[in-house]
Amino acid sequence: MSTAAVAPARTGKVLADLLPSSRVRDVALVLGGAALTGLAAQIAVPVPGSPVPVTGQTFAALLVGTTLGARRGVSSLALYALAGLAGVPWFAGGASGLSVSFGYVLGMILATAAVGALARRGADRSVPRMAATMLLGEAVIYVVGVPYLAYAADMSASAAVAAGLTPFLIGDAVKAALAMGLLPTAWKLVKE
Repeated sequence: MSTAAVAPARTGKVLADLLPSSRVRDVALVLGGAALTGLAAQIAVPVPGSPVPVTGQTFAALLVGTTLGARRGVSSLALYALAGLAGVPWFAGGASGLSVSFGYVLGMILATAAVGALARRGADRSVPRMAATMLLGEAVIYVVGVPYLAYAADMSASAAVAAGLTPFLIGDAVKAALAMGLLPTAWKLVKE
């Protein structure tokens, strides 16, 4: 039996930590993250044969997680989800309330936690690590969203995959490529 201590995970900064620290900053970042996600959700392109549109919402949610970190990112996406459920028309295409695509919103909350934690460990500072982080975040969204779609729309698993996953893979690759360039470049600009 080894008595060697396990070193705690090294935590660092996310981009939002470069701003002067205060509660006001954190509240503003959480509100801003929710608003950004709501605005990005308005970029909605219908997908033939699918009740789920292509939106900017997932890209915004993953950026919120990586730039704000897990705690603030989850707070932002939880606020986004709760406000949308309460009637704020900022889900995809101006919708609110429960829909067959609400599982993707729930998945975004979990994905934000995952990518935020990875960003705090430096995953947002290099292109390969950022690519892996974004792809993991997208996978988490689908792990929750596709089964929810199958349940809410009374679809088989294969029909839910065909309607709620397959048509979005190319767009997700584009979103991951954008993030791969955006966040590592931002870190180089701030020289942190």
